[in-house]
Amino acid sequence: MSSDSIPENENLILLGCGSVSIDLLATVAAYPKPDEKIRSTSFKVEGGGNAANALTCAARLGLKPRLISKVADDTHGRAIIDELQADGVDTSFIVVSEEGTSPFTYIIVDSQTKSRTCIHTPGFPKLMPAELPESTLFSALSGAGIVFLDGRLNETALVVAHEAVRKNIPILMDAERLREGLDDLIQLADYLTCATRFPQVWAGATTIPKALVSMVLRLPKVKFVIVTLGKDGCIMLERSVDEGASREEADVDRLLESLEMKRNRSTYMPTCISSSVTKLQAEGIGTVCGRLYVGTAENIPPSELIDTTGAGDAFAGAVLYALCANFSRENMLCFAATVAAAKCRALGARSGLPHHTDPRLESFMQ
Repeated sequence: MSSDSIPENENLILLGCGSVSIDLLATVAAYPKPDEKIRSTSFKVEGGGNAANALTCAARLGLKPRLISKVADDTHGRAIIDELQADGVDTSFIVVSEEGTSPFTYIIVDSQTKSRTCIHTPGFPKLMPAELPESTLFSALSGAGIVFLDGRLNETALVVAHEAVRKNIPILMDAERLREGLDDLIQLADYLTCATRFPQVWAGATTIPKALVSMVLRLPKVKFVIVTLGKDGCIMLERSVDEGASREEADVDRLLESLEMKRNRSTYMPTCISSSVTKLQAEGIGTVCGRLYVGTAENIPPSELIDTTGAGDAFAGAVLYALCANFSRENMLCFAATVAAAKCRALGARSGLPHHTDPRLESFMQ
């Protein structure tokens, strides 16, 4: 067993709180114009939802996830639960409402641009804290090594997060976009993964590196922030606990440019390079002591790239596993990129998610 594998019975339990859904995916030759009628080239119904996807990924990699969410007692709701259970996700903490409807999403996958358009219909009624009694919450958190939040179900998620903090259980949060209650949740996170546009929108910064510095300064609890950039890989800023006066100072934008120039462009597999611990300056924002990482994405041949739906969720699920397995930061980013690339080779958020025995993960999972 390598140092990056999880010792048996240790750090395996993961508690997630967030969205579940049924995805109705239609592949089309090209996205339709207004009033145009077209035919799909393929159609698929599969489970979705950010938290549900990330936990499915983590389960296939070897963790034991539990999920707090809500569905209705309808066809979609039963399908959501059945699929999660089949992948090893504990659904006993999902509230099943006798009334209302379960969440679902129409997804149009454009074969020409390899992009997807999502039209989401939230479930009703929303999960409220009163539906999560204290005894149930304690049970859900019992033995958990980490908590995952996707920013949804904010009122209930905040209750979960506060209890996790009280129990010293670290929290990974995935920030896709600004949502109601997100600012309260993000203050409690130990680790953050973000969609491409989120850091600049949240921080009001002119560049991604400046936004990352702002986030680390404004979120004193957070240890690292990762922003995923699709085919351009990812950038991570990790806070350093050692802020010695002798540390070299560097403009964060210029430092990123210098790291980008050192990228290994001769391989199609994910790579990662990092700076030394540096005092990172962001003009007009401030200075933080930390390390900047640049991770590349796998260069997927066009003939193998099918659908990017859920790629960010796969990345987050792999980061969850890597944190539990104590991967080095460089290995974590390469591993997450490899898992996300595997997902992109199949239609839907889950069909392409690899299992821990997948040969593509062998170098990480030996």
